[in-house]
Amino acid sequence: MISVEEALEKILSTVHVLEPEEKPILECPGQVLATDVKAGLDVPPHDNAAMDGYAVRSGDTASASQDNPILLKVIGEIAAGYVPDKKVTSGTAMRIMTGAPLPEGADAVVQFENTDEMERKSQKKPLKEIGILSPAEKRLNVRYKGEDIANGQLVLRKGTLLRAAEIGVLASLGIPRVAVIRRPVISVLSTGDELCDINEPLAPGKIYNSNAYSIAASILSCGGIPKIIGIGRDSVQSLNLKINEGLNADMLITTGGVSKGDYDIVKDVLATIGKIGFWTVRMKPGKPLAFGTIKRAGGCRAREIPHLGLPGNPVSSMTTFEQFARPAILKMMGREKFNRPVVEAVLDSPIVNDDGRRIFARVRVTKTAGGYRASLTGPQGSGILTSMSQANGLAIIPEDCPAVKAGDSVRVQLLDYDTDII
Repeated sequence: MISVEEALEKILSTVHVLEPEEKPILECPGQVLATDVKAGLDVPPHDNAAMDGYAVRSGDTASASQDNPILLKVIGEIAAGYVPDKKVTSGTAMRIMTGAPLPEGADAVVQFENTDEMERKSQKKPLKEIGILSPAEKRLNVRYKGEDIANGQLVLRKGTLLRAAEIGVLASLGIPRVAVIRRPVISVLSTGDELCDINEPLAPGKIYNSNAYSIAASILSCGGIPKIIGIGRDSVQSLNLKINEGLNADMLITTGGVSKGDYDIVKDVLATIGKIGFWTVRMKPGKPLAFGTIKRAGGCRAREIPHLGLPGNPVSSMTTFEQFARPAILKMMGREKFNRPVVEAVLDSPIVNDDGRRIFARVRVTKTAGGYRASLTGPQGSGILTSMSQANGLAIIPEDCPAVKAGDSVRVQLLDYDTDII
């Protein structure tokens, strides 16, 4: 039986960053850039107005005030998307909308609120001239060419995680497609004669195959592409058939069949067609966990793929996915940070650790004026999946800690979090 850290190190040393793919930028959020991106133009591409107002020469407005308006002749109007056809000279101004190119000669924009435009409109006077009510410093309300991005600038580095902001930056440069590390395809195989597909009536002695869906949803949540391949029954022939079906992927995840029961034969089958690196981890829930590699037939993308055999109990399956499969998938996607946020929280209930394994207890974390608090989500049996659905964190009890009392501080790995927690 190995430690959580040893297990994770073995898994991460086996999986590798996948190859890049080029795709439309709107399909890339959550993926990692495979190449540097340099700007091929200035952003903005021209000096433009940051406010609706009047484009002026700042020197003309130096003595302007509410009591002493400076009158300027209005020589035209510029809307966003159009190019000015006149030059602003001393004593003149042009009405301008936000984003419109600044006309030649102007070096500032006086917003409407600092002019007498509203008064003139209320008196139905034509806007042949405008009164400036406050001085405008040079560059006031002007966005200058290239002030955000300069032509030739390195804008996004290889390895950058693309979020909405980065997608916007790419669009501002007129870049419709980029090369990103592709999303891994993960085959998901549930095992056991007791399992029934959710589209079938539930027969006596059977249970619905929830693991396939919780694991597939977990794969989706961290950026992978799940490929559910059904149920492998408790026979060598059935398991061999289903495992081969799942090998055209970047990783195979199985659930069940890796403990010491008479019908837990997944690890035995895998030992004949691949290599098993380990199959027990010092943690609770999740002790029976198998990891290794399986050779693939010719014509596939690689000679072998990693296999992660998760326990069959639903909470054990989700907990071990969180600790091991999620980091592996993120590494394959080119991510460098795999850890969930961890906070210190005061535990509301005692937890006994009687067998020297690291406990991951399901808790609900709340933030109070005095700090974080964590409450158990009910009975902690590894078959009670609702305790996982009510949890937003896992309280970590070390292997060498026999018990924690109510009121003790513990480290909590946050699974789902929002502004109410962080």
